[in-house]
Amino acid sequence: MSDEKPAREPIHEDARIDALEARLRAAREREEQRNRPQVKGVDANYRSGNRALASLLGGIIGGLVIGFAVDALLDIAPWGLLAGLFLGTASAFRSIILSANTRPADAVQSDDSEGQTPA
Repeated sequence: MSDEKPAREPIHEDARIDALEARLRAAREREEQRNRPQVKGVDANYRSGNRALASLLGGIIGGLVIGFAVDALLDIAPWGLLAGLFLGTASAFRSIILSANTRPADAVQSDDSEGQTPA
């Protein structure tokens, strides 16, 4: 290696290059935000479907168990089971209809925030 200085001095970065890099970084962040998957609505619908399924299964199975217990206690063979099944199913459908008529908490909060006017 020689002790001679190079013919040119190293070029220091220009302020324009720094500004360009900052703008590129900000553009990448905005693009990542824009392309991020929006799963909020899907989650609410998924929870609603699971709640309806659980209500339906719980009503039917609960009615069957209670009807079978009534049959065993009172010795009225199929009638307690049938009545329990009918009442459990009716209760499940009532619960599903009531939950379908109420608005989810997420939608209520977003509607309230959109309807407000800044003072």
